[in-house]
Amino acid sequence: MSVINFLGDAWCVRMDEGDPHEDALRIADALGRLTRERFPESTIVIGYDTRPLSLAIAREMGEVIASYGIAARVSDAHCPACVLTEEVRADREAVAGVMLTAGNKPADYFGIRICSADGSAATTEDTNLIESYIVPELPVGRGEAKTVDLMTPYLERVFSLVEGNRIAESAPIVVCDPMYGAQTSYACRAFSALGARVIEIHGDGAEDFAGVHPEAAEPWIDDCEQAVVDNGAAYGIAIDGAGERIALVDERGNYVSPHKTLALLMDYLVNCRNRSGRMIAPIFVSSIVRRQAERLGLSLTVTPVGYAWMREEMAIGDTLCAGDAVGGIGIPEIGLDRDALGAAVMLMDAIARDGRPLSAMASELDETLGHMEYGRRELSLGAGEAQMLRVALPGINPPSIAGLKVEGVSHPSHCLRLALPEGAWVLVAPSPAGPTALLAAEAPTRAMRDELLAAAAELARSPLSRGDE
Repeated sequence: MSVINFLGDAWCVRMDEGDPHEDALRIADALGRLTRERFPESTIVIGYDTRPLSLAIAREMGEVIASYGIAARVSDAHCPACVLTEEVRADREAVAGVMLTAGNKPADYFGIRICSADGSAATTEDTNLIESYIVPELPVGRGEAKTVDLMTPYLERVFSLVEGNRIAESAPIVVCDPMYGAQTSYACRAFSALGARVIEIHGDGAEDFAGVHPEAAEPWIDDCEQAVVDNGAAYGIAIDGAGERIALVDERGNYVSPHKTLALLMDYLVNCRNRSGRMIAPIFVSSIVRRQAERLGLSLTVTPVGYAWMREEMAIGDTLCAGDAVGGIGIPEIGLDRDALGAAVMLMDAIARDGRPLSAMASELDETLGHMEYGRRELSLGAGEAQMLRVALPGINPPSIAGLKVEGVSHPSHCLRLALPEGAWVLVAPSPAGPTALLAAEAPTRAMRDELLAAAAELARSPLSRGDE
């Protein structure tokens, strides 16, 4: 018997660690009993990604939950996480959603994410409660779970985002890389329906994902970059395993950073779609996004680390869009969660309307907003180091770092952010629970950025040292 421990809203294991199938049924059993006690005659919606066991396990989990008198609705096909959460949010009878996905982890991982009645990620308190209901024995009861079509209405909403036929008129060659993930088949279908000439890679249903790590970032999008060059494509679009994050590749095979991608979308929404509202981004977002918001006359709401904070802000309303700074974009018109396909369709329309190569559009951002080199990394710490950093961080006020004079110090959301000359900055954000810290830095040159990241790592490990003098 495996010990099941959620981390926030998610539980994830390697397929060779214990028996994920049995563990998933034990989780379903706990969720069914808990729901029967607290919300009888309610509904739980289940979705799943493209991993080999996901479909069979999803259906059996639905049957276990249904055995407790709960209406279990299981997607009739694989779907991205945002589709499940929006379905739960729209269904007044739904009290929870279960998404079978290991996100952007390789094919040999299996995972489950739980969402609450409003579609938001389950809290640690929620999943702790579920854990307390998990028993060693496998459930024997089975009920009848209903299959439902979640993807058709979602795709209709996505198609409604684009007005006119500009994409069809330009008929671009587009490389579509769903990375064997939850948007496999759907992204290619959507791009083709809009009039693009699509070349799909990593969409052939390989159970082992052909060794691809489905994360929409370098180096995992190297195949997409090469395919763009080899096929003379106008651009490439890669979407991560959960269908949440997007990576753009220009016609030269160059990766367009998530910050520039977000800045392009912001300009499109304001100047092409006449939209307005707040821009929402995390504390470690690039100065490119901050400057774009100022240029477009948008207010910028900065949140702590974690998309849950951004989603909460989006739910308040008056939001243009939200970006998690690593390729995830939320568009209120279709939902509150990160939706890579929705963002991709809008970006395709933006490129078609502009008429220039994507590389020229990205280069213009450097001219308009200033060139910046951005970097972020997760630093592993010892348990003692992590605790020391959390305790000491509020009092840290260094005069300089990496040889640069500190022009401003702030401690937002239990982090440390130092403002530096030439628009450079560095951030240290310790994890609230685990022995890690997020480091982020931005500077006009790559060398300066790397020096800042190295200095930030040193500061995180020795927060009581005096640092630069």
